[in-house]
Amino acid sequence: MAMAQATAAPRVVIIGGGFGGVATAQALPPAAVPVTLIDRRNFHLFQPLLYQVATGGLSPANIAAPLRSILRRQRNTEVLMAEVQDFEVGQREVIHSCGRQPYDYLVVAAGVRHSYFGKDHWEAWAPGLKTIEDATTIRRRVLQAFERAETTLAADERQACLTFVIVGGGPTGVELAGAIGELAHHTLRHEFRHCEPAKARILLLEGAERILTSYPPKLSAKATRALGRLGVEVRTGALVTDIAADHVVYLDGEHEVWLATKTVLWGAGVQAEALGRALAHRTGAELDRAGRVRVGSDLTLPDHPEIFVIGDLALCVGREGKPLPGIAPVALQQGQFVARVIEARLKGRPTPSFEYHDRGSMATIGRGAAVADLGWVRLSGYPAWLSWLFVHLLFLIGFHNRLLVLIQWAWCYFSRNRSARLITQEMPASGGPTP
Repeated sequence: MAMAQATAAPRVVIIGGGFGGVATAQALPPAAVPVTLIDRRNFHLFQPLLYQVATGGLSPANIAAPLRSILRRQRNTEVLMAEVQDFEVGQREVIHSCGRQPYDYLVVAAGVRHSYFGKDHWEAWAPGLKTIEDATTIRRRVLQAFERAETTLAADERQACLTFVIVGGGPTGVELAGAIGELAHHTLRHEFRHCEPAKARILLLEGAERILTSYPPKLSAKATRALGRLGVEVRTGALVTDIAADHVVYLDGEHEVWLATKTVLWGAGVQAEALGRALAHRTGAELDRAGRVRVGSDLTLPDHPEIFVIGDLALCVGREGKPLPGIAPVALQQGQFVARVIEARLKGRPTPSFEYHDRGSMATIGRGAAVADLGWVRLSGYPAWLSWLFVHLLFLIGFHNRLLVLIQWAWCYFSRNRSARLITQEMPASGGPTP
């Protein structure tokens, strides 16, 4: 009888094991519906701390947790490791690499990837930061740059190795720049014999008039000063026009600047996964320029109340008429909201519209330095940094990971050492970084 009831119950299929997908699965009552979560990876990744993996502060396992472990107590939930390829909307089926999955309710939380604004060939020389592989690639390139500087005799070649360019002055770019500044000026200071890591030149290029444009101007200015104390040169109004293996070219006002560098990191833009285009093609949904799917007030697609799109993939308009940012709190609240809507529909109750409760945003710049806009108060420096630590530990999934990260942070704070500085791929004999 229990099996017959489970078969008759509406089935929920969730695509994506990020913040939104996991929040939806966890918020659905175990007795209400059977749930299938599909992801091409077998783990949930805490993306806000990827930059610390990229700069040797944390190991990948510290910020990731197996999806099956996270959802092991959700007896109604199964996890499939597969890649979704298309949709049969009429038949209500998801087509993936292992077959087909029927659904009554579909929650698409596939996320985004980095965008190079039509210059996709730049990716070979300027990796973005969205996955574990991206983080370990960046870590390898940054550490290899110091190793090459140690063995290079020519002064100009050595300086090119010690020149780091980060494109994009959003939170990712700011956090990467600050972490590399700490790495060069503190962690590696006494570890090399023929080069001086403290002479590294770190440039943060931002096309807008200031960095952290989503923050109040005063906090942007404080972030700029904090970066300056770490040796980071902030260039605003700087538009990148070319990236190659050994240089970057950008416009500084009306002047074109050619800069020799072996390491360029990308944090300038994102675009939705191709899955969003496939969904729009099948449903007639509208896409914005970044490929995000426009959703209604209840996060569903027009004429398809059974399909929800949440997280970074969703173009959802907030109270002020502006699209909600692609950050973890938005995805978490949307996932919990979708679970409530599905439960309300099953019980025949009316469903509300989604309202995002903005509890603020934070960005860390380095040891004891951060900025935080919490709405009711704006913090900078040490108080903002402590708030940032607390919030990120709170959102990190799993007590084991929280404990490990807390210990690593304490060790890094008191010793200024980054213990995960591993080059996990063989260095090329010569030339630029390995794509």
